[in-house]
Amino acid sequence: MNLQKYLRSGLVVLVVVCGAVPAFAGAPARGYTGVVTHVSDGDTLWVRTVLQAEPVKVRLQGMDAPESCQAWGREATAALKDRALYQTVQLQSRTRDTYGRMVARASLRGEDLGRWMVANGHAWSYGWRGRSAPYAAEQLQAQAARRGLWAQAAMEPRAFRKRHGSCAH
Repeated sequence: MNLQKYLRSGLVVLVVVCGAVPAFAGAPARGYTGVVTHVSDGDTLWVRTVLQAEPVKVRLQGMDAPESCQAWGREATAALKDRALYQTVQLQSRTRDTYGRMVARASLRGEDLGRWMVANGHAWSYGWRGRSAPYAAEQLQAQAARRGLWAQAAMEPRAFRKRHGSCAH
């Protein structure tokens, strides 16, 4: 059978789709493109890719936004919604977190959403397991300019969760 017959039969599409699914389960970093269908909070998106029937829950890598019940939590959620909801994003992922969310870098028209959130004072740059915080310079600039959550006394989400627990979404 030649390539054109395979393409018409749909077999090539089936191989591509089946071959891509393991990347969501922690395989080497892969890129995906999809549309943001929902924003749960300042660091969690739901993205529908061409490979998935249902939207995938995505935790933005490299930053941590305030909890929704925490000071600046609603503002951080609104900022991410205004920026990304119903927009096409590119995802780079290689793992899931303890809540089952895909952990990914997300970019919108070439701009890193995590970097944008931190630079505009809606989130903290977040280093994890000994890794340096990727947006530390952006956080320092936002703090110096007293942008967003830095205009008030801000408590890191990790400390807030330890003290008060997490908010129900």
